[in-house]
Amino acid sequence: MSPNGYPWPIETTRLDNGLRVTVSQDRSAPVVAVNLWYDIGSRHEPERQTGFAHLFEHLMFEGSVNVAKTEHMKLIQGAGGSLNATTNPDRTNYFETVPAEHLALALWLEADRMGGLVPALTQETLDNQREVVKNERRQRYENVPYGDAWLRLLPLLYPPNHPYHHATIGSMEDLNAADLATFQAFHETYYAPNNAVLTVVGDADPHEVFALADKFFGGLRPRPDIPPAPDGQHLVIAGGPARERVVADVPAPRTYLAHRTYPFGTPEYDAVTVLSTVLGSGRGSRLYQRLADGARLAQPDNIGSYGVDLAYAAAPLIITATARPGVTAEELEAGLVEVVDEFAAGGVTESELERARALLTTSWWRHLATFEGRADTLGRYALQFGDPARAADRLPGWLSVTAERASGIAAELLRPLDRATLTYVPEAKA
Repeated sequence: MSPNGYPWPIETTRLDNGLRVTVSQDRSAPVVAVNLWYDIGSRHEPERQTGFAHLFEHLMFEGSVNVAKTEHMKLIQGAGGSLNATTNPDRTNYFETVPAEHLALALWLEADRMGGLVPALTQETLDNQREVVKNERRQRYENVPYGDAWLRLLPLLYPPNHPYHHATIGSMEDLNAADLATFQAFHETYYAPNNAVLTVVGDADPHEVFALADKFFGGLRPRPDIPPAPDGQHLVIAGGPARERVVADVPAPRTYLAHRTYPFGTPEYDAVTVLSTVLGSGRGSRLYQRLADGARLAQPDNIGSYGVDLAYAAAPLIITATARPGVTAEELEAGLVEVVDEFAAGGVTESELERARALLTTSWWRHLATFEGRADTLGRYALQFGDPARAADRLPGWLSVTAERASGIAAELLRPLDRATLTYVPEAKA
């Protein structure tokens, strides 16, 4: 395996019920990272069930057949571990890091809530966690400046009925309308061993992990009829560029320019990652030099570009800047558009490319320096691409992008006709 990508050993197996298990042994510390990726995200959600995948991220901590409410967290933390979970359009993952001697505890807990959440799910628990999600929406999206930008950008980028059209937080109306039986059916449909990947990284023997996985997960029944996710690869976009202007309680004007690119995991998306780094990562980036240091239109700490690593349709590239005091929304957008259009026309220089390669190399190894980062990465490649060893291709993929290739991708993708623009304008003060 290439030392440029993932130099640690990888061993895999598949249980009879379909659960895929990946182990990467590393004896450098007496710790293990456990990561469970489920192939269920907001892109899978049927009509009128938006927000279900994210709600289950909460419900999975609320008790199962053999684990009382909140006990999962108490047991892991009591063993000296840490844990969390996340949801995005493509997947939901649950992860904990524990001392190596508590590996069996972590695996047993994950198996119990995979197979035993539904019998323990009550109306009270469901109602409680619905309120938690509502509060999260208010705190993260509605009551903070620019907090709803992602909620607004997705509909600008993807048409109705596209799997990426709605955000993972979902619709509160959908969450309120569904009854307990609907949520139970959702869990039984997607939280199955043949719809998941278990990854363990750290001080653990692969054969011991395989045996424990079979002991705790092996008796769980597979789901033979998991519905396929809607196809998002073929986008049909009507009209030209999309635009929204929002007058809100924000401290300064802010502009987002967004473009649909290629799916994460493709060579084309590797080039998108490189050009995004050139355009908006750090003080040496094109945007910073032109808009923060040069024209002084944008705040230095609020300028950048980034790709959102979505694997099943054209992933978005987001470019954003926030105005300095005295700069209008119109002036900021004009400056931002000028830089992006010139970038698309003129391409990437060799010096910019070398800087981007250095930044991406550092970022990659910093991510893999932790057991948690490795477990998450291997889980991603096992679930989304069928082979955890493909993680070794990611850094070489970035490093192989030439200035000519990055420039060609920029010219292809950053066209004004394919652009979504979201602008925030401060509301007038009395």
